Amino acid sequence: MPASGISLYIHWPFCASKCPYCDFNSHVSDSVNQDAWQRALVAELDWATQALKADNETLPTVTSIFFGGGTPSLMPPATTEAVISRIQDHFHTASDLEITLEANPSSVEAAKFRDFAQAGVNRLSLGIQALDDTALQFLGRAHDHTQALQAIDIAAKTFDRYSFDLIYARPDQTPSQWRTELKTALELTGEHLSLYQLTIETGTPFARDGIKACNDIIGEELYQITQDMLQTAGLPAYEISNHAKPGAECRHNLTYWRGGGFLGIGPGAHGRLNRADGWQSHYRVHTPARWLELVQQNGHGTAKETLISSEERLEEALLMGLRLNAGITVENFKAATGQDLHSSFDTQAVKRLTEGGFLVQDAAGMRATPEGLLRLNAVIAQLV
Repeated sequence: MPASGISLYIHWPFCASKCPYCDFNSHVSDSVNQDAWQRALVAELDWATQALKADNETLPTVTSIFFGGGTPSLMPPATTEAVISRIQDHFHTASDLEITLEANPSSVEAAKFRDFAQAGVNRLSLGIQALDDTALQFLGRAHDHTQALQAIDIAAKTFDRYSFDLIYARPDQTPSQWRTELKTALELTGEHLSLYQLTIETGTPFARDGIKACNDIIGEELYQITQDMLQTAGLPAYEISNHAKPGAECRHNLTYWRGGGFLGIGPGAHGRLNRADGWQSHYRVHTPARWLELVQQNGHGTAKETLISSEERLEEALLMGLRLNAGITVENFKAATGQDLHSSFDTQAVKRLTEGGFLVQDAAGMRATPEGLLRLNAVIAQLV
């Protein structure tokens, strides 16, 4: 395996409650054997590291670690510290290693922020989701507006880098309401904001109850308001839903969007790594109890490992890379796929999209225009 950088993703699957819009691998449990879960996460990390060493080449440098979920702030900080320490035992880590932990703003979890910082976390991602109590109740959140503000304040005082999420395009949300909420968010933010349009996912309570997001016309207006206000505030979009001051982008997520390698640990985690025999995907068993049982028996909870074809790598690089405002660079595409960007896609489709004002292709690479980003699924469909 080439000695290039990779990212590590650690999945903590447990939540205090299940939000009605969520289709992530998250579960509510009355009790969690914290010692068993700490041992299992470390054990699977040990097993995965030995598998990488079997390639008989230098292990890659770890550039970022991301604790996602679920709700990782429900994890004991000691577990976070144990995982970080074991990663540092196994791998060289970048001098500017980014370690992100997702957190909810409840008072119980916010009280642990300093402990997470002492454990090694240096970037916090807060799931605020709304700055309005009525909207928070609609979204099934366990915190209120006051707790959200308190959590952001603690995060700002505890971490040099923090971000929070908001969900917009909620039913009946107006442009005026969203401007007001964004104005408040910008007064609270540091260097990064994640702003997601509400999507009703199949199988969620919202889908079963027939909840609808706002219509496409309003959604487009809200999206444009978001771009304009964040650009003016000095946090331009670097990805469809993510905004940051220049240099403050989430390095971990950039690994995904640029087609880099990442290792997944924990139930439902997946990854993509450039192994000795080519790019390979891996998936861990989805169900927490079954994953834990398998790790205790075998040292890992892997469901499957699959070689990724060159065609799949091309499609993944396109799907992920065009989400970035900077698009896909020739260099990143070559590193991710081994192919030349300009000769990898239908020239007639590229021509139609560029002439239609949806795509730009030049010597640097390929990127969607603002109009193309609004219709990215349709743009990608033309190319693949």
